[in-house]
Amino acid sequence: MKGFTKPTGQQGRRFELATYPNIIMNKIVMSMLLLMLASATSVKGQSRKYISQFSFFQSYYNPGLTGYEGSTLRGFVRNQWSGFEGAPKTMFFSGELDFAEMKGDADPALMGKNAIGLNLLFDKYGAFNETGLVVSYASRVRLTEKHNLRLGAGVSYTNVRLDGTAMTVEQQSDDVLSHYIGGFSDMQIVDFNLGLALTHSNYYLSYAMHQVNGGRISSGDDFMEGRPVNYIVQAGYREALGHHLAVSTNFFFRSQKDLPDNVEFNVKALFMDRFWIGAGHRIDYANNLQAGLIFDKFKMGYVYEFPTNGSYLLPGNTQEFMLVFNLFRKNERRQPDEVLIW
Repeated sequence: MKGFTKPTGQQGRRFELATYPNIIMNKIVMSMLLLMLASATSVKGQSRKYISQFSFFQSYYNPGLTGYEGSTLRGFVRNQWSGFEGAPKTMFFSGELDFAEMKGDADPALMGKNAIGLNLLFDKYGAFNETGLVVSYASRVRLTEKHNLRLGAGVSYTNVRLDGTAMTVEQQSDDVLSHYIGGFSDMQIVDFNLGLALTHSNYYLSYAMHQVNGGRISSGDDFMEGRPVNYIVQAGYREALGHHLAVSTNFFFRSQKDLPDNVEFNVKALFMDRFWIGAGHRIDYANNLQAGLIFDKFKMGYVYEFPTNGSYLLPGNTQEFMLVFNLFRKNERRQPDEVLIW
């Protein structure tokens, strides 16, 4: 290599002796970190999917919020702990159709009654590759001039593929997974999601359940012992402080019996209805910085996430890119106090 002279003789031996322990130490540290990561989640393949920009993907967590922001196409890419082999990588795509908006109603968010959605998620984590498909339906009842009660249900189909050649030491020692070392196995699961929400143009409160049936309807290889029910609460508030400034804050809670509770929140400021900046925190896990741009028909957002000091996570950072495309309406205020993001 130009500009570099390989040490020779005694100097070279000293160079190799000094470098070799560092290489070994790096491998040991990396192996220990991966073992800690594996033991932090169930070795049966139960991994939790995080979305830092959760307020843009409300209907994924709660089918009752399908079509809450009209007819859209949505997607995100999340690369967790960048630079580490086997680290989680997630891609998500969805489409939502509000029937009232399709018919051209003046205020479909308030006057509409029905919406449908389709969610598609790809997740890779170590030896596991997961593909999930959810078809959802939501119906809403107008309670007052500005409030709706939304009810929704979804049917989910999940295919989990286990790569027995990519298992960690922890997974290889597991009583169930050890039978699949060196091969490939697939498991298919059908389940159901339920959700309800109280919505207003400036705030919402929702409750949902994922995997209501606990993964009991399954086929293929049985390398996972069910999928526990998830209980999810979402809430948000937003307000326009003037023609050129608006704020929003969102809260998220998720509970599952075999994992610690997931609690997070974020705060964003929107300037001139064109760009936002914000920050978020996932308790005992990570902090993040957020930014985004609004165009006539779509929004795009970016998150840079870094672990908290006491989370014992891999030291790599996480990046998340998001895109939302409106099928019908433009990103512009229809009322003076309307806010364009959650």
